[in-house]
Amino acid sequence: MKPLAQLRDAHRFRGLLFDIDDTLSTEGRLTAQAYTAMERLKNAGKILVPVTGRPAGWCDHIARMWPVDAVVGENGAFYFRHSQGKLIRRFHDDEQTRADHRSRLQAIGQRIFDQVPGCALASDQPYRETDLAIDFCEDVPPLPLEAAERIAALMRAAGLTAKISSIHVNGWFGSYDKLATTKQLFAEIFKCSPAQLLREFAFIGDSPNDAPMFAWFDCSVGVANISRFSGQIETPPKYVTRGAAGAGFAELAARLLRED
Repeated sequence: MKPLAQLRDAHRFRGLLFDIDDTLSTEGRLTAQAYTAMERLKNAGKILVPVTGRPAGWCDHIARMWPVDAVVGENGAFYFRHSQGKLIRRFHDDEQTRADHRSRLQAIGQRIFDQVPGCALASDQPYRETDLAIDFCEDVPPLPLEAAERIAALMRAAGLTAKISSIHVNGWFGSYDKLATTKQLFAEIFKCSPAQLLREFAFIGDSPNDAPMFAWFDCSVGVANISRFSGQIETPPKYVTRGAAGAGFAELAARLLRED
């Protein structure tokens, strides 16, 4: 990964896509520094889209209340956009399919709890539409990354797609991911081709579930705390910030606004 200082002509990007936990947020909180950076990017005319593993309930709030243009949630299960006073919700699966999957996920979760002591259902699980989120370090005493990898392996053995974030292991039925739904969002809402998305937008994240974005975007950035997952991300980002978490997000924002 190259230092962010080596990123040239950053002002050319039309917008920024970004993870939330430990990328925009810092130790579980959204700091004034990070929120202000997000707001200033929006005021400068940049297109902003959080791309997160967080649940539909959170994403409803984010789409309505934050200075963003849309949000991709639950690792690509849907995108939400608030426009002209209305919330647009676009899911990968229909309502009946989502309901069927939720009942199956509950049983899989119980098997994982029995085999990985110390993990727990994520506190935001009641607000999820499509996936199973297992907490390994947010609201439980932190488990080693080996435990997260064990949880992911059990999910895959049960037929799920599984991804490790900085706080949860998420599992779902289907092959969609953050990148696929991001491309769909930009094609349907912003009339932006994959080539334009690749060339005109940047992405910033921090963990293994951001790997599809890191691999695909020409300008992919990791905040400094990505070092926690050294060697565990198959394709790391091209650049890395000096600052960790929200401070790293603000660092990239300043570069996009020609302020550094």
